[in-house]
This record gives sequence, structure tokens and C-alpha cells, in this order.
Amino acid sequence: MSVPKRNHIVNILQEFSIPLLAGAAVAMLAANFAGTWYRDALHWMPFGHVSLFGHGVTLHFLVNDLFMVFFFGIAAKEITEACLPGGSLNPVAKAINPLLATLGGVVGPALVFFAGLWLLFEVGVYSPESHDWSKLQRGWGVPTATDIALAWLVARAVFGKGHPAVDFLLLLAVADDAIGLAIIAVFYGDPALPLRPEFLGLVLAGMAVAWALRRSRVKSWVPYIAIGGPLVWSGLVLAHLHPALALVFVVPFLPGPRRDIGLFSAQDEVDRLGPALAEDLHIEHSPLHRFESRMKLFVDFGLFFFAFANAGVPLTRIGPLTWVILGSLVVGKTLGVSALGLLAIRMGFPLPSRMGIAELVMAGFVAALGLTVALFVASAAFTDTALLGQAKMGALLSGFVGLAAIAVGRALGMTQRREAPSPAPDPSAAAASSAWQATPRE
Repeated sequence: MSVPKRNHIVNILQEFSIPLLAGAAVAMLAANFAGTWYRDALHWMPFGHVSLFGHGVTLHFLVNDLFMVFFFGIAAKEITEACLPGGSLNPVAKAINPLLATLGGVVGPALVFFAGLWLLFEVGVYSPESHDWSKLQRGWGVPTATDIALAWLVARAVFGKGHPAVDFLLLLAVADDAIGLAIIAVFYGDPALPLRPEFLGLVLAGMAVAWALRRSRVKSWVPYIAIGGPLVWSGLVLAHLHPALALVFVVPFLPGPRRDIGLFSAQDEVDRLGPALAEDLHIEHSPLHRFESRMKLFVDFGLFFFAFANAGVPLTRIGPLTWVILGSLVVGKTLGVSALGLLAIRMGFPLPSRMGIAELVMAGFVAALGLTVALFVASAAFTDTALLGQAKMGALLSGFVGLAAIAVGRALGMTQRREAPSPAPDPSAAAASSAWQATPRE
């Protein structure tokens, strides 16, 4: 197999999130047909009886507490780049509509979640005494999540590549997951292990190291991650906060390009501007970009193991919390995003061109794809095995939203709602404009 063909196959596997989906499928088969083996696999200790700060280094620990550090690091990179000049969060005014819609995509599912619990356990078929409310209500953060990669994939299938609704949904998903990170950090500490704020000094030390490296104009991303990362990770573990968020505190210090290059278009941007201008703007060689380019393959294929370690739920675990989570994602996201998006319009912050009310509602529906982050939040929210299984099933079933969205989108002809393309701008003028708008960064 030639190298270009092999690279093409790898790109397809990454673009369509095949490792993640395959890991989920293998986990479900294992949990339902080889349950004992699956449980033993999750508790396997590949390095023997080694522990880190009292945590046994099992497969589950390696995936959720170490590997996911890099997953959330990539998410932090997207948020950091969106704040650059030309990015979707800079200036803030042009992002008001999707950001308000994001708020709706968090508040809406949370409200539907509590309404669902009340309907099922107060006026429904389940008695309030059948479950501990203090445990049940911890699941409110699970349906607030949106899977960035799957939402992007489905949005391109629904709206068509290049449609502004795709960028709208990407911004919503990135901001959504930024809020999700805060929810995990603030609300989902282990109740049996109270916060130890004195160890947060290690988090500040890691950030200080990253800041000092930036001030010293260190051009390699490795020292930032290799020195600052372990300091922050150790501080979070000892403070009894989730250590998977470690790189969220480090990645924003990585020197980035002088302007945003888009979520999935780094090479396209280099090709469009030309090597000379791209180098002048530090697009091709910025530590922020090289961190992602070096780690993204590892993260995308590592999601197989994340899904394997988290998506294995026996079908017998389907219960009332499953339907509350799924309903909160589908109903809460769709209504929340649509309502706050319409409110933003009334406030004078319009939707992007070629995006109407139908596209706004569809974007809210696609945002109900919670899968990856929803599984992670569920693992942080619940220690009760039965409730955890029910919550994970709700997150897994949200994957069918993608199929439904594609079918409805094609039935409504959304991919055909396109205006005639505008005349291509003069490349030299575009390059000059980009260079003029670029703001120097340290």
C-alpha cells in the first residue's frame, strides 16, 4: 500500500470518527456477551500493582485520567484559536448569536432533565423512594455536552460542506464543551474526597511555568506540555478535582498563529495564503498548531480505547434515567438552542447569512449528539453502577440523532438551500487584508 493511499485511509478513519464508533461497538458486544472478561479488562493493571497518588493504574485509569488529558487539550486548543483575531470568538460581537444559543444548549437540557425526573418520580410510574434524589440529580450535567467531531460530521452531511451553519454549530459545540469542562471541575468532584484547595498551588505553578516559557519565546510545544502538564495534573489529583482537565490550564499559553486558521483548515489556509505569508503569520509553525498536528492522530485513534472503557453497558441497564438523559439531549438542546438563537435575533444579533430558522432548529437538534463528552461527564457524575449504566445508555442512544438529522435534512432539501457563489476575491487583496488584520502575538 502506497504512503498517499495509506494516509487517505487514515484521514477517512479520523474524519468519520471510526475508532470512536468501533470502540463503542466492541464495548457493547463485550459488556453484553462477555461481561466478566470486560470488567476484568477495565481493571487490568498493565504495570502491575503500581499506583499514582493512591489511584491504581488500571486500564480505565489510564484512559479516563491520562489519555483524556490530551483529548481536552485539543478542545482547549480549539477554544484558544477561536479567540485569536479573525476567530469565531473575536470580536465577541459577531459570536453573540451562537454563544447565546450555546447557553440555551446548556440551560435547556438541564431544565428538561429536572422536569423529566419530576415527571417520572413524582407524577409518573416510579416512586420517589425507589431512588436517591441526591444521586439522581447529579446527572444534570450529562446532557449539556455536545460531541464536536460527530456534530461537525453530521452538520456537513445535513447542510453541505462550506455552509455557514456548519461553522455556527462548530462554535456552539466548542463553547458547549468549554462550559462542560467547567461543570466537571466545579460540580463533579468526588463527594467522598472533599476539595483540597492547598494543592491548587501546583496548578498555578504549572501555569506559571507555561507563562515563563512563553515569555522566553520557547518555540517548541513539548516543554509546555511536558513540564506544565504534570504539575497541573498532580495539583488536580491531589486537590481531588478531575485530572483530565490538566492541559486546559496549559494549552492557552502555547504561542499561536497571529490570526485564527479555522477548526479543520490549517493546511488549506497555508495553501490559500502561500507559504511565505503563512510563515509570516506563524500559521504553519506555531507551537499551538504543531501541538494539535502531533497529537490529533494519537487522540483520534485513542478514542477507540476511551469508547471501549466507557461505552460498555449491558442492555439490561436501560432504565428511567436513560430516557431522561436522551430526552434532555434531544428536546433540551433543540428547544434551548432555538429559543436563545431567536432571542439573539430579537436583540439585534442576526444569524449568519444563508442560515434561517429551519437551519437554527436543525443545528440545535444536531447538537444533541452528546456521545463522547456525555459519556465522560456521566463517569464523573455517578459512582452508583446502576445509575451510571442508565446514564451512559442515554448518551450512547444520542448517536442515533445523527442518522435522524441526516434523513430529515435531506427530506427538507437543506443541502440545496444555497445562494449562487460570490465572485472569487483577488488572492493578493485577500492576502494583504489578512496580513493587515493580523495582530502580533508573543
